[in-house]
Amino acid sequence: MPVAVMAESAFSFKKLLDQCENQELEAPGGIATAPVYGQLLALYLLHNDMNNARYLWKRIPPAIKSANSELGGIWSVGQRIWQRDFPGIYTTIGAHQWSETVQPIMAALRDATRGRAFALVSQAYTSIIVDDFAAFVGLPVEEAVKGILEQGWQADSTTRMVMPKKPVAGAADVSSNRFIPLSEPAPVPPIPNEQQLARLTDYVAFLEN
Repeated sequence: MPVAVMAESAFSFKKLLDQCENQELEAPGGIATAPVYGQLLALYLLHNDMNNARYLWKRIPPAIKSANSELGGIWSVGQRIWQRDFPGIYTTIGAHQWSETVQPIMAALRDATRGRAFALVSQAYTSIIVDDFAAFVGLPVEEAVKGILEQGWQADSTTRMVMPKKPVAGAADVSSNRFIPLSEPAPVPPIPNEQQLARLTDYVAFLEN
């Protein structure tokens, strides 16, 4: 059974998800092909539908899993999502050479995760070490700083602290779009790396419960 063809631009992931679900339902004996399972599993992760992702992983025949390592790679990304391990999500996505049918979905998942990380940091912190922030959004420090400034946040080049700003409707603070060497100390003292990320992970769990 052919895998649904994805247009190169502006295609609907939701439509593709529906197509893959139908292909699984209509497959002979209820067993789809590995490419269909791969797309479907990746799409569930993209839509943060962890229950359906877990059930799909359980019902994929072991023989298909063992013969198609990409399925295990996709599920390893799902495990990082389940653990709320944001740095691990980016690392695991980047560690695999995805097939042409799965790669666009994983790229979209990476970008969606990064956008969510930015939003969570703005809610959870008045300040955060730039290196920890970069790890949480899966970017090199230089690119993370660029993203910070584009968001209108402040960054202290001396203390290497980032001060997130909650967005205000209708307000645009252009003057804050620069890397500012502040003389004032950071609002919150630095927290060690692992503790910082653990605290943010706990905050994610709090929001989801």
